[in-house]
Amino acid sequence: MKTVFAGTPEFAAVALDALIRAGHRIELVLTQPDRPAGRGMKLQPSAVKKLALAHGLPVEQPLSLRLDGRHGDEAKKVHERIAQIAPDVMVVVAYGLILPKDFLSLPRHGCLNIHASLLPRWRGAAPIQRAIEAGDSLTGVSIMQMEEGLDTGPVLVSASLPITQDCTASVLHDRLAKMGGQLILSALQDIEQGRASFTPQQDNDAIYAAKIRKEEAALDFSQPCTAIANKIRAFNPFPGCLARYGDVPVKIWNATATDCPAGMKAGKILSADENGIVVACGQGAIRIHELQKPGGKRLAASEFIKGFSLENGYFD
Repeated sequence: MKTVFAGTPEFAAVALDALIRAGHRIELVLTQPDRPAGRGMKLQPSAVKKLALAHGLPVEQPLSLRLDGRHGDEAKKVHERIAQIAPDVMVVVAYGLILPKDFLSLPRHGCLNIHASLLPRWRGAAPIQRAIEAGDSLTGVSIMQMEEGLDTGPVLVSASLPITQDCTASVLHDRLAKMGGQLILSALQDIEQGRASFTPQQDNDAIYAAKIRKEEAALDFSQPCTAIANKIRAFNPFPGCLARYGDVPVKIWNATATDCPAGMKAGKILSADENGIVVACGQGAIRIHELQKPGGKRLAASEFIKGFSLENGYFD
């Protein structure tokens, strides 16, 4: 199919790679402008741009797609270019810019969005992290027809994936990205063969997945151990969960829920050995397996305690 692709991070690049390998005609790639990154804060292209250029695909990086906005002239040029292409479909994955109504109606079959949840659960910016944080046992990918609302369009096809207790956001991201790449090919085949069927979402079942903020990183050990362990997995790799030992901020990257003797004060370190660091919570305890002090590397708990004494201490 004659396709326009819009996406930015690695999650989107996996889908673009699947489309290229399947032989779809990618007439244009839209992605976010290059951003400063790394120690030197030099401008870096997105994962999608790198892949597109490696395959010789044309790339546009508008600051906005709003025809009536501050960057309206730039948006108009992109709009005219897509109209001239007359694509069969536009595939959108974690693009980062709002597609106005004027753009949604340009492709013959509209715009399809690859969303990393089982819609309508977890609409919004952070569906992977919020699903883990909430303790969901199941997630997946939905291919949705885009409309003006936020992730409100009808679903063409979806597939589910269990969230296992060892799943961090990083692990789940990679699994869902691969699933998304496979599922969009199935969706496009349904459209090509005239058997596509869209199912409206039930708005009453919708839950919003708010963007992850760095301010959320601080752990509250008065919460139940399962909630804390889920949050640690959800916030790995970004932004990482933060606890304090005295005046020292410590990032906690990996932990599991475990039992705790009754009456223990939340935050109390119950043990620290080669099996991990056990910390009392509001209910139960967590066993920390991996953590990091300021300026240091991520270490297994057994290595961390060799250079950091935690005897009879507390995490705040």
